[in-house]
Amino acid sequence: MPVQERARVTRGSIVAGAAAVFEEAGYGSASLSTVAERAGVTKGALYFHFSSKEDLALAVIEAQHALVTKEARRTASYGRDALSTMVMICGSFARQLVREPVVRAGVRLTLEASAFGQQVTKPYHDWIRTMESLTRQGQAKGEIKDAVDAAAFARYLVASFTGVQMLSTILTERADVLERIEDMWSILLPSLVPDSKRDEFLTLVRLSVADTEFHPNPQA
Repeated sequence: MPVQERARVTRGSIVAGAAAVFEEAGYGSASLSTVAERAGVTKGALYFHFSSKEDLALAVIEAQHALVTKEARRTASYGRDALSTMVMICGSFARQLVREPVVRAGVRLTLEASAFGQQVTKPYHDWIRTMESLTRQGQAKGEIKDAVDAAAFARYLVASFTGVQMLSTILTERADVLERIEDMWSILLPSLVPDSKRDEFLTLVRLSVADTEFHPNPQA
């Protein structure tokens, strides 16, 4: 294996190992020795790639955001209307919270960032901008009510999703996060679309949060 490829694989193993440790123990209780052991590397190899626990935590956050963003872009590429795209992005994020240790660890570290002297705001700003843009697109095409304040709704949606998954973590260790995201949308939809469209979107919500794969492109 070429040296660069071996280094990439080792770095990926360290990030995956760190995600597992940070998810279980949190930033404060995690140790680099435990990370190295979980990743199956020496401490020397770990320090070659990351100079501190803080650097490693930031790498996990970056990996989490990249993974979720990649899936969101894939979802957007299906070409559905703006509100359907927002629903499906939230659904895919929720499924990743269930399935992906890196995503769970990154979310936990983002909320614990003050413990290591960081203000991790970029992921939230990115999601707010994305949801505001989609809301405006939906309004321009008459799919979302004009009375909706796009900027305020985007902030509220991101805050709602964050709060829902946090509470699910606290109360059920995310066992019910998919159902709670469904509840969230059932409450939000009446303010966004006419009553005649609500059942259609509720069906899409149920599909988007289902713990099974589905192809959301009706043209496929």
